[in-house]
Amino acid sequence: MVMAAAFAAIGWDKPESQYQRYLAEQEAGTRDVLVATVDDVFAGYVTVRWESSYFEGIPEISDFNVLPAYRRRGIGTALMDAAEAMVAERFPVVGIGVGLYPDYGQAQRMYVRRGYLPDGRGLIYDGRQVPPMETIRNDDDATLMFTKQLRN
Repeated sequence: MVMAAAFAAIGWDKPESQYQRYLAEQEAGTRDVLVATVDDVFAGYVTVRWESSYFEGIPEISDFNVLPAYRRRGIGTALMDAAEAMVAERFPVVGIGVGLYPDYGQAQRMYVRRGYLPDGRGLIYDGRQVPPMETIRNDDDATLMFTKQLRN
């Protein structure tokens, strides 16, 4: 599969089975996958989970990735615009999570510029709220969750 191979080439663990699951979820109507290409070459994707495991009654934009070679070209913005427009057709609010270490810095800034606000529940680790004074590992499972009002 093109997507899995593209990420494997840069050392990211995004196996083909993940995309097979996404396809099955899309066929079931629980997730939509939006894919970006440049001159017919895979550049990135984003998914919309219509039934978030974190947000209650709010769809979640998740697994948003643009290959490093295609960043800073407006591809991420176009993917986010399309995902938000898709959600706005059915829901007034959308959610998104973002990691906390520096690799997520561009995404953190992008989400704030786009009007996303923290949901106020604080640090989330592997889908659960982290209580005060608990130590966690700062990996991909450590996130802040945000929401954005798309329409009234």
